[in-house]
Amino acid sequence: MSLTVVSESELIRNFLNGNHASLQTLIERHQSRLFSYIYLLVKDKQLADDIFQDTYVKVINTLKTGSYKDEGKFIQWVMRIAHNLVIDHFRKQKKANIMDNRNGDFDIFDSIRLTDPSIEEQLITSQIHEDVKKLLDYLPDEQREVLHMRCYAGMSFKDIADQTDVSINTALGRMRYALINLRKMINEKQIILTT
Repeated sequence: MSLTVVSESELIRNFLNGNHASLQTLIERHQSRLFSYIYLLVKDKQLADDIFQDTYVKVINTLKTGSYKDEGKFIQWVMRIAHNLVIDHFRKQKKANIMDNRNGDFDIFDSIRLTDPSIEEQLITSQIHEDVKKLLDYLPDEQREVLHMRCYAGMSFKDIADQTDVSINTALGRMRYALINLRKMINEKQIILTT
């Protein structure tokens, strides 16, 4: 008796047509790999379980709205959702810790980093850099150019002005507007940029 493996595309199509067993098959197919990945990042079984569940809630909602584009990379897409949920968890946890310390009890050791960045901080920092780079694409060309030259190439405003053939004040103005526009996009998209 030969067993045929049903493709992920077909399982997704069946789920969308009302066959909930297809979703269960998809989950079971990737359960071990996904849970291991989450657990490796959070190092807490209960938290890993919660994020695993939240991941599939997001997967189901995205599938139902028709937003998922099937490119044969289902597990990579699911892992990316889980990765983002882990980062969101650490950001919220960090923000909660900051809020807890605002009750007047200042401890110098809370503000000094005694070790290298943890994997959580590295993940968050990496995600912040990725989020900011994506936002840069929405800036006008001249603002993006000045921001790249200043922040990524480390150029002085005098050098930027010379390179772009504008005055220093124009270069400063473009940088200022680039930062204003970035802040506006960050607020609109509710992106948290803290480690």
